[in-house]
Amino acid sequence: MSRPYMMIALVTSYSLAALWGQADDATQISPKDLARQFVGQLLAGEYEQAVRSFGAKMTAAMSADQLREAWESLPPKAGAFREIVEVTMIRKGKYDVAVVTCRFEKGQLDVKVVYNPESKISGLWFSPTTPVEGPPPTYADRKKFTEEEVTVGAGWWALPGTLTVPVGKGPFPTLILVHGSGPNDRDETIGPNKPFRDLAWGLATQGIAVLRYEKRTRHHQLKMVLLATSLTVQEETIDDALAAVETLRNMKQIDAKRIYVLGHSLGGMLVPRIANGDENVAGFVILAGTSRPLEDILLEQTDYVLSLTDELPEKDRETLEKLRTQVARVKAPDLSKDTPAAELPLGVPVSYWLDLRGYEPAKEAAELTRPLLVMQAGRDYQVTMDDYQIWKQALAEKPNVRFRLYPKCNHLFIEGEGKCTPAEYAQPGNVTKSAIDDIANWIRDQLKR
Repeated sequence: MSRPYMMIALVTSYSLAALWGQADDATQISPKDLARQFVGQLLAGEYEQAVRSFGAKMTAAMSADQLREAWESLPPKAGAFREIVEVTMIRKGKYDVAVVTCRFEKGQLDVKVVYNPESKISGLWFSPTTPVEGPPPTYADRKKFTEEEVTVGAGWWALPGTLTVPVGKGPFPTLILVHGSGPNDRDETIGPNKPFRDLAWGLATQGIAVLRYEKRTRHHQLKMVLLATSLTVQEETIDDALAAVETLRNMKQIDAKRIYVLGHSLGGMLVPRIANGDENVAGFVILAGTSRPLEDILLEQTDYVLSLTDELPEKDRETLEKLRTQVARVKAPDLSKDTPAAELPLGVPVSYWLDLRGYEPAKEAAELTRPLLVMQAGRDYQVTMDDYQIWKQALAEKPNVRFRLYPKCNHLFIEGEGKCTPAEYAQPGNVTKSAIDDIANWIRDQLKR
């Protein structure tokens, strides 16, 4: 059974983050063979045996049940396992990284396993790969824009990105795209779909430059170990969004006074914090932005997806109840910096939850004086109409806020019919043209002021 993609993203970003630990014992088996053996245990459902190869900190961060939940939640409908295609070894300082490429009936999955010098697992990621890419949007005219590689930020956390620039004489108004949860690439690829690519190409066709970049939790996975116990949304998202703004201000083809920021999902939730970090950003787009506590959204998503089955298996009932307990722990008055990550949803460190405690995005957005465009998908089960209504109630009296609802769209702003399920993300599609047009028209309206 598939799980909601946003939940999967959180799992791969945090619970399976690189957590370097000290070895409990040593082995003479090579890391390459150990990785193959570990994946074999996952395929066989031998989770108790698999976690015995964890180092100390990984053991503290992830139980056998959490490993099972993460492995069995991988998206979407990959089908039966076929073979281990190859095991590729990468040396990172004193660590060995084994990338085990597994082929399933309907796609491939990379299992990245990091071994410390004592041959204990110190980091783990699951990275679904999709060889088939969806078609480019019909509304994009490749003759009307060019693309160039850029670097967002500098130094330790510098990120590769793509700047899509309209053909013609600038400087151009520009929109920065800020990701949702999880280790997203610059296109925010989910299955065969690339919503950030669609936005960039569609808007550039209409004369608006767009910057998209790799998310830190993807491009700097191994470095994220340094934040394993102190991570917040500041490091995950906000710092890089602000660095992207600064990057654009130094480019001659960009109108420095007309830089806008779009946040999708978690990125939309963080728009008020991004705005508070740079008072010169011209305006913001909230695309399916979460307005309620993240732990509530996670529980709601899980409950929704599990409800899609006629009869809930006992292990899924246990997963749901465990998550309820973990969510209650996040909300407990005695939550402190000493609370173990294992007691919290998806093994996300307590620093993350404490940072978001009391954060009410819609109320903070109401304090902003710059223009806002709030967009919601009607069939979205991850960020729902409840979130949209909170935005509307908080911002309804503000003359510089515009609202747009897309009844047929899912969380990626791709149109569909009926009740949305995780399997829908495996179907190729494109961001609806009406969303592209609304963003372009909103930016053009701001240029007239």
